[in-house]
Amino acid sequence: MFKIAKIAYRNLLRYTRRTLLTSSLVIIGIVTVLVFIAVAGSFKQLMVGQITDSMLGHLQVHRKGYVASIENSPLNLNLPAKQVAKLETVLAEDKSIESYSLRLKFGGMLSNFTETSNIRLNGINPEQELKTVPLLAQRITGIDPESPETPSLEIGEIWLPEALAKGLKIKVGAQVVLVATNKDGSVNGIPLAVSGVIGSMTGPGGRDGYLNIKDAYQLLRIKAGEVNEVAIRLNDFEQMNLSSIQLTQTLSEFKNKKDKPVFEVHTWQKLSPFSNIAKIIDLLTLFVKIILIAIVLVSIMNVMLMAVYERIREIGTIAAMGTSPRKIWSLFLMEGLFLGIFGAVSGSLISLGIIQYLNWQQIVFSFGKQDALVLSPTIAMSEVIITAVIVIVISALASLQPAVKASRLEPVDALGHF
Repeated sequence: MFKIAKIAYRNLLRYTRRTLLTSSLVIIGIVTVLVFIAVAGSFKQLMVGQITDSMLGHLQVHRKGYVASIENSPLNLNLPAKQVAKLETVLAEDKSIESYSLRLKFGGMLSNFTETSNIRLNGINPEQELKTVPLLAQRITGIDPESPETPSLEIGEIWLPEALAKGLKIKVGAQVVLVATNKDGSVNGIPLAVSGVIGSMTGPGGRDGYLNIKDAYQLLRIKAGEVNEVAIRLNDFEQMNLSSIQLTQTLSEFKNKKDKPVFEVHTWQKLSPFSNIAKIIDLLTLFVKIILIAIVLVSIMNVMLMAVYERIREIGTIAAMGTSPRKIWSLFLMEGLFLGIFGAVSGSLISLGIIQYLNWQQIVFSFGKQDALVLSPTIAMSEVIITAVIVIVISALASLQPAVKASRLEPVDALGHF
């Protein structure tokens, strides 16, 4: 086998130009795939991080049926205080959960004493919320420079969504009145001071205002402890689906009077439209890999077929000297394999160099009101190895048909070929 490999290597060197051209096509294909995977994957990871860490959390727990009507923020589907207490006990005992935040979402009317507009709100515990969605603080503008780095949301304060603040010309420090109708139909209002403005984002909750949950209880005349959403941050985001399944199984033990589950668990993917974009990115990555396979397959097969046609008399000579069809088959297969190995190794090294260069250059862009987001393309070595192995295997398979064709040539016919 060593001698066959040595002869195959020399044969590739005999046709240097063709070998380099074919290898270049393979290298370009690998570089395209790996750089695309790195950039697209990093963009996806960054955007998912922005959405989960500044708004949604990794998982959310609601009362059964709430998500179907989430746009209306129905108060009749709130989780009672007793159920919330049971849920908190489960979450506190779950080692995969880093933090959670109790939320009371509802709609109301906001007035600056001259104009009135509708508004969607989140009643939150500021400390819980900022632990669960740590990037929320970056969306807040208008905070007093002398205040601590972590913004607070005291009782009597409100963070307004940016679009609404601009539309009503409300500035930080202004007084507003918030009016809401509770689930019993009674109307109540409370005065609040604007202590911050929240930058907009795409998706549910991306244009909501925030107030202290104690103010929400007072406004809605709701018993303390009642919420309609619990956002969860996990210790390991990669284990999100597994954690979701395990939490769903644990919470399935809690039944209502009709013997149906009280809680339902949703991952961020089921709550954000960006999940569809993430799926498109994954689909594009798959298509790029398929294109790479096509490039390698066509390039290697074309080169090996040409090698067979150009070397028919040579094949006839070594066959007449007693070389077995199996060794002739192995020779051409080895040549294709060498082309794949050279292209895979070279392409992988060039790709890693380009990815490192992109990191050094720092691709900066904006997402909503969050400026100077730095895209840091990275790729797992497992992805590089898998791509390289695919290229090498495809190279060997592409050489298979030409190799079989060469091994089946009759010595007499091959020697007589012109």
